[in-house]
Amino acid sequence: MGGVAPRTLMDGLLSGLAHPVIGLDHLAFLVGAGLLAAMFSTRGALAAIALFVAAGMAGTLLHLAGIGLGPVEAVVALTCVAAGVALLRSEAGALKPGLIGLGFALAGLFHGHAYAESVVGAEPTPVAGYLVGLALVQFALAGAVAFFARDAVRVRRLGGAAVAAVGALALALAVVA
Repeated sequence: MGGVAPRTLMDGLLSGLAHPVIGLDHLAFLVGAGLLAAMFSTRGALAAIALFVAAGMAGTLLHLAGIGLGPVEAVVALTCVAAGVALLRSEAGALKPGLIGLGFALAGLFHGHAYAESVVGAEPTPVAGYLVGLALVQFALAGAVAFFARDAVRVRRLGGAAVAAVGALALALAVVA
């Protein structure tokens, strides 16, 4: 969008579809979330991803309401590190669904808060389009990763290392900024 708030429903939708994919830290977390979710039943995986997406919508709305959450970019980076470490240290069945759900919800709040920067100052219609696009792309991407990584333990470990590395780099950049 060139740094301009979306002006139409379509602008908002396209911005929402693109935002999580063009931000490397957000994309890395979505991949990590999908890899973590792959360790659960299909129902559990979809519920965890839906929880992240719903909390992200709440985080976006908090930001748009003027409620800050502190050093958002640093926390977003830390969510990548945490997801990567969890993938590197876990075996299938060793993760507690409640703990992962709580982590997904907290991560969603901060990722959503960061996403809101793209629509600050936009009218309600483009914001609605943005939220729809954002929800669709996040759910689809994390869900697809979860589906394809279901039986791929080695891929989950390699993915965990990559997600943690992206998070560490993003954290270093957030601290410097």
